[in-house]
Amino acid sequence: MNEYLLLFIGAVIVNNFVLTRFLGLCIFFGVSKNLNASIGMGMAVTSVITLSSMFAWMVYHFILVPFNVTFLTTIVFVLLIASFVQLLEMVIKKYAPALYKMWGIYLLLIATNCVVLGVPLINVESNFSFLKSLVNAVGSGVGFAVAIILMASLREKLRLADVPKSLEGLGIAFILAGCLSLSFFGFSGMIK
Repeated sequence: MNEYLLLFIGAVIVNNFVLTRFLGLCIFFGVSKNLNASIGMGMAVTSVITLSSMFAWMVYHFILVPFNVTFLTTIVFVLLIASFVQLLEMVIKKYAPALYKMWGIYLLLIATNCVVLGVPLINVESNFSFLKSLVNAVGSGVGFAVAIILMASLREKLRLADVPKSLEGLGIAFILAGCLSLSFFGFSGMIK
């Protein structure tokens, strides 16, 4: 049990994909302007990462390995993720049209987001069991959500601040991301 807890905490804080590995930055900077959109995007990315990692593990271990076609891993995982994102888009468009409009193009970017593809590939490369893959996927999704929610909170606070004209917009966002990244790098080495 302790091993799974450490894996989860490691995925959320120590090995955070956005703030320590610098993956998934397109959605991170694009959606973090609005706190509500960031919360929803964090939940969407977490669910897509979790579901795609579960099915990717099963496809890899029950189809690709037995048929000795592991060279197709990346292509198969991309197709799996694209299918989940398409399904998610249809559900959100039908049941939450305001959220669908708020996310805009960034919803489609989940399909090509390197975080969503990276987690199942790392799970396979690390030879994780199904349960470890699931814990790592949930932790990675929660880590993404934590990072984007923190960033959105800071950016909303900055709307009330007196930011120099030359730093408005993405300029100050990059500085904030750098500060957040430094704070998360402080945890490096604590958990592998």
